[in-house]
Amino acid sequence: MDIVTGVGVLDKAALVLRAVAERPMSLTGLQAATGLPRATAHRLAVALEAHGMLRRDVDGRFDLGAELAALGRLAADRFPLAELALPVLRSLRDETGESVQLFEREGSGRRCVLSLQSPHALRWIVPEGVLFPLGLGSAGRVLTGETSRAGWVQSVEERESGVASVSAAVRDDEGMVVAAVSVSGPIDRLTRQPGKRFGAAVAAAAGEVSARLHGSDR
Repeated sequence: MDIVTGVGVLDKAALVLRAVAERPMSLTGLQAATGLPRATAHRLAVALEAHGMLRRDVDGRFDLGAELAALGRLAADRFPLAELALPVLRSLRDETGESVQLFEREGSGRRCVLSLQSPHALRWIVPEGVLFPLGLGSAGRVLTGETSRAGWVQSVEERESGVASVSAAVRDDEGMVVAAVSVSGPIDRLTRQPGKRFGAAVAAAAGEVSARLHGSDR
């Protein structure tokens, strides 16, 4: 189990939620996905169910609960970057035909706050809400301040074998990096030079999201 906060029960509960975010799970599946002891996985899942964070589906599997949906709506209302970026990322996904994501920095990691999947059968899927390491992948490097004259950063097989990506920064009205727009997919399509293929489109999309963010602040 990844230790994120040092508060063991909180880290374990977050692990359970992220596992169920992938798909509804039985207790056996939850135990296998999290690596937690069966009794611990059961205790946490039942406690999260009592708080409305999880629920049981018609097959008795644990699934995401209504309280998470309510909290998600509140979070979106209070920080509308994902909502502002959604039409831009839809256009980017349609233009490139590849999966697109919006990442924000969170501590020593990067959180996927928006993810749109490629229409291709073979695609790179990034679940919304997942937390990745900050130092690996083009989006993480963008969030740490790396840039280029072209306005994008690319990576090839840095975090996952067979996957390439290209990302660009979303900036606030003071020029600070607040998010990263990313296109990712199999190397077979993006090639080992994903920036050549999609860098300009990603940089343009990030610039448009930045402009929308500036406009929302007025």
